[in-house]
Amino acid sequence: MTGQVRTVDGRVAGRRGQATRQKLLDCLSEMLSSSPYRDVKVIDVARKAGTSPATFYQYFPDVEGAVLEIAESMAKEGATLTDLVAGRSWTGKAAWSTAEDLVDGFLTFWRKHDAILRVVDLGAAEGDKRFYKIRMKILTSVTNSLTEAIKELQAKGRVGKDVNAAAVAGSLVAMLASVAGHQKGFQTWGVKQSELKPNLALLVHLGVTGKKPTK
Repeated sequence: MTGQVRTVDGRVAGRRGQATRQKLLDCLSEMLSSSPYRDVKVIDVARKAGTSPATFYQYFPDVEGAVLEIAESMAKEGATLTDLVAGRSWTGKAAWSTAEDLVDGFLTFWRKHDAILRVVDLGAAEGDKRFYKIRMKILTSVTNSLTEAIKELQAKGRVGKDVNAAAVAGSLVAMLASVAGHQKGFQTWGVKQSELKPNLALLVHLGVTGKKPTK
């Protein structure tokens, strides 16, 4: 860990304290993958981490506070999804590769952080602005990059001026996030992962370029 880590009362945690704090977060993350968010209790997290509830409360005000820490860290990683769009080509054969990489990036990120993303979605749906801001932090940067990509195509005459770049980009990103969050559902419907990726990439390519891909 880098930078200063402070306890709830403002003291700077030492190396051992930082390690304990991180272990509590790791244990909480593991528990969220197998237990409903509302069922996770401080005493259970502390016990799994091999420490006490009193130690937990040195670093976090409650379970929700710790969950927000995990979510914020996850959001920082999610901001890198924009790298899959920024500076990439959306013309010719390169456009298909860009669409595939963007789809793969979303699906991989959501699988990796499935548990905490479910909690973020729940909090956002319930109107908790803290979770809503985290969700938007993940999606906004890639939406902005995709908007700029569409505007560049418009400037070159490859996409019609009647297209609202932000509306298309936002719709595509919302679709990617929704599909990525329901990957298990697609398997239930008989759609294999190997079939999902190219078909989703096709929709992205059509949405951005207005054309079928050149492979």
